[in-house]
Amino acid sequence: METIYSAAGTYLLGLKSLTAEVLCVPSQASAYTIWFIPEGENTFHADFGTFPFTGPVLLFATPLQIIYLDECQVFGGRMLQFHSDFYCIEYHRNEVACNGLLFNNIYLDPIVRLTPDETRRFVSILDDIQDEANRTTPSEIVLRSYVQLFLAKSSSIKMQAMGQQTDRPEKDDQMERFRQLLDENYLTLHKPSDYAALLAMSSDNFTRRCQKYFRKSPSQLIQERLILEAKKQLHLTRQSIKEIAYNLRFQDEFYFSRFFKKITKVSPQAFREQTGISIVADLSKP
Repeated sequence: METIYSAAGTYLLGLKSLTAEVLCVPSQASAYTIWFIPEGENTFHADFGTFPFTGPVLLFATPLQIIYLDECQVFGGRMLQFHSDFYCIEYHRNEVACNGLLFNNIYLDPIVRLTPDETRRFVSILDDIQDEANRTTPSEIVLRSYVQLFLAKSSSIKMQAMGQQTDRPEKDDQMERFRQLLDENYLTLHKPSDYAALLAMSSDNFTRRCQKYFRKSPSQLIQERLILEAKKQLHLTRQSIKEIAYNLRFQDEFYFSRFFKKITKVSPQAFREQTGISIVADLSKP
């Protein structure tokens, strides 16, 4: 296992082999996590989402998502992790285009499917990261460059697959309309029946088509959309928990904290402490 820590002892970067214990025990990490699975069929669980796959693939998880696989099979996979203090995906959004594509998207599956040539390329990048991390004095600049290359290449493959519509089911206009309505109304409409009514669909039909299209129920998506915004404000701003609760239309910060912890298994304050506050929180200040 290769790890890099800050002078203050913060976990910044890690690369390790995947073991059955890592793969099959539901867990959370304060870092962004990528699993490289070179072969095999399995199912990836990330919070509410359930995503079948056949290797070779890359699987992506945001900080403090609960992740695991159904089957504890190990075929030479590796796990790459990086903390936002080491590489800020929001700050480098133009270079890697991964925020909202590989991470922080409740609608897309968190999978990048690889060809044999792409697999060899990612193995090479991981080997380069391992070699640099094993040096007596690893260069953080070099390691960040490798992480940036890894993410940029992953985003490019993901976007190409989406353009060819090989990465998702046949387009459902009603479900795309639901996506739009949810993004517009997630602060005020919290029941699946609210959206079924707006779409002029029966609740059963709405739930069935949503599950098929997004692999999640309407209730799961509604909750995840609100939690996603909460995570953004906790990570990207210095507003207090009380201010964020007010922004998200909760009755008070205590109700917000209970809701957040029910979904994420950690409190808003613990989430902020473990993931840190992004450097972009201060960019707009004079």
